[in-house]
Amino acid sequence: MSGHSKWAKIKRAKGAADAQRGQVFTKLIKEISIAARMGGGDAEGNPRLRTAIIKARGANMPKDNIDRAIKKGTGDLDGVSYEELTYEARLGEAAILIEVLTDNRNRAAADVRNILTRAGAELAKAGSVTRLLTRKGIITLDGEKYSEDQVMEAALDGGAEDVAANEGVIEVTSQPDDFEAVAKALEAKNFETTSAEISMVPEAPVTLSNDATAKTLRLIDKLEENDDVQNVYSNIEVPDGFEDE
Repeated sequence: MSGHSKWAKIKRAKGAADAQRGQVFTKLIKEISIAARMGGGDAEGNPRLRTAIIKARGANMPKDNIDRAIKKGTGDLDGVSYEELTYEARLGEAAILIEVLTDNRNRAAADVRNILTRAGAELAKAGSVTRLLTRKGIITLDGEKYSEDQVMEAALDGGAEDVAANEGVIEVTSQPDDFEAVAKALEAKNFETTSAEISMVPEAPVTLSNDATAKTLRLIDKLEENDDVQNVYSNIEVPDGFEDE
C-alpha cells in the first residue's frame, strides 16, 4: 500500500487542479458513458456506473457533466462507442498495467506500443502484471484542509481498512466491496475528496534506483497523456526523498 500511496501523492500533487483537469474529466466521461452503455443509466442497478460516478464526484466533476455522460452512454445523446483493452508491460523491474478505452483499436495499440518502445519498455505476457496487483478502494483528501483524525472517524465508520496521512495527502483505503459505503460516509460528513476510485495497487511494491524510478514515472506520464489510455498502474514504490532530476 505504501507504494501506491507515494505514487498517488506525486500524481495528485501535479494533477487534478492544473492543466490536466480537462483531460481527467474527458477520461471520466468516457468511463461513465461505457458503464451506462453496458449496464444502463440507472446507477442504483448498475454497480459499475455507481463506481464511475463516485470517481467523478471525487474529482469534483459537475453534476451536469455526469448526467450528459450517462445520456451519451444510453443513447439519449449522440456519443462515441468505446472498446476496452488492457496491455501489460515491463520496464526493467517495473511492471505496468495499462487500461484503454478507445474508439479506434488500431490507433490505440499503435500509440501504446510506440510509447513503450520509446521508453525502452516492452509488452509482457498476459497475466504477468495483473497477478502482482490487487484491487482496492482509494479515496484521497487534502491533508492541509482536514486532519487525519477527522477523516479516520468517518472513514472507519464506513468500513475503511486504513487511513494514512503523508506529506499533505490523506489516503483512505478499503476493500472494493466497501468502497461505496466509505465514500458515502465521507460525503455524509461533508468531506471534499480530491480523488475516489477503485484502483490496482501492488501486492509487494518494488523500490528502484532514483534513475529507474524517474524513468518509470516518465513512462507512466507519457501513457497517461494519451487520450485513449484510461488508467495506468504500476508495482513500483516511490522512495522517500525522490526527486526527478
